[in-house]
This record gives sequence, C-alpha cells and structure tokens, in this order.
Amino acid sequence: MHIPDGYLSPQTAIPMIAVMVPVLGVAANKVKNDLKKKQIPILAAGAAFSFVIMMFNLPVPGGSSAHAVGAVLLAILLGPWAACLGVSVALIIQALVFGDGGILALGANCFNIAFVMSFVGYYAYKLIKGAADKLSGRGMAAAFIGGYVGLNIAALTTALMFGAQYHLFQAADGTPLYFMYSIKVAVTAMMTEHLILAGPVEGLVTVIALWFVGQNYPALLSNGPKWIASNDKGVGSHV
Repeated sequence: MHIPDGYLSPQTAIPMIAVMVPVLGVAANKVKNDLKKKQIPILAAGAAFSFVIMMFNLPVPGGSSAHAVGAVLLAILLGPWAACLGVSVALIIQALVFGDGGILALGANCFNIAFVMSFVGYYAYKLIKGAADKLSGRGMAAAFIGGYVGLNIAALTTALMFGAQYHLFQAADGTPLYFMYSIKVAVTAMMTEHLILAGPVEGLVTVIALWFVGQNYPALLSNGPKWIASNDKGVGSHV
C-alpha cells in the first residue's frame, strides 16, 4: 500500500502532509493523556511489529504493494489514536531509512495506512464484538473482520488517491504526469490482491496475535486507555 514518490502530484502530496501534521499532534496528545507509562513500551513494541510485517511485501501491478500492517491489533490493545501514532512512526522510519514509500508521499501513506486503517478497522471490530469478551468466538471473529475491513478500506483509499492523478494531471497531449493508470485499473489491481491475499493475512495476524496476548499477557487486554477501559470489556468468560 505504500505510495512511492512520483505517483502523487505536489498538489496532492503536500496537502496530505498538512492534514497529517495536526492528526499526529492529536494522536500524540491522546497517547500522552490516556496511556499509562507502562503501556508506552507496548506501543513501541506494536510499532516495531507493524514495521516488521509491513516489510513483507507482495508487489501490485503499477508499482505499489500489498502487505499486512497490524494497525487494528494495536488499536484493539491501545486504541486507534495510539495505533495511528505507532504505525505512522513505522512508516516514517521505513521511508527515511529503507526507502519503502516516498518521502513526499509520507502524509498520504500515514493517512491511508495509519489513520484510515486504525479507525475503520477498530470501529468495525468494536461494532461486531459488542459486549462480548475479546477472546470469545465473537471477539475473535470481530478481530478478523476488523483487520480485514480496515486493511481493504485503506487499500481502497490508497488506490483512489493515486489513481485520481491519472485523470487530474496530464500534459497537453494527454500523457499522465504522475501515476500512469486510471482509477479503474488502480482500484482493480489494489483491491484484487488485498481482498484475496493481504486482507485474510491481516485478519489472521490480528486474531493470532490477539489470542497470544490474551493467553500470555491478559492484563494487556484489560488495562487499555481510560476512554476505552470505561466502555470496553476486557478478558472474561471466553464464551
């Protein structure tokens, strides 16, 4: 899902950076106010986990990639704002150090992969889980669907973002100035791999990691941020 440099026009990339600066500011403030000190290492470990699994890429025709992210898992454990911040840090390191994703495209990548995926996936999970225990059958199903839906909506917004460049920015002779394929081609290529391959992998990663945490570190499921703990059920009857 990483967008390389050259796929987005400056007219798109720069406003996306401007959008993400205050978003990350809010995320940092939320983490500072809502997370306990002992949860900060969990956020760091979650960001590192996201960094690692995003490095296993499947190429998508046109130059992007399909991969798991781990954003919804982190959102379930610490909330979507913390997930947004953690995954954004991973994306920034990947772009600056490893050249995975464009520097100018950082705002767009953080918006799609860190912000959109974390919030869409988390609220899909929460809606399906309801009052059930996180480790119940319903809770596990909700985690899978949340991961699957979050990743695919992020892939869709990514495809729409760079596919739109083909239609919006062309030379006088009709040659595309940035991304070379239409929205239809971009969406088809991105969504095929994410719906069939990356989405199920993301769902399984979310379920397996959540189950592992629940079995070995159950306190992590019951000691979420204050605004989650007051509205969400932790580890209980497993039914």
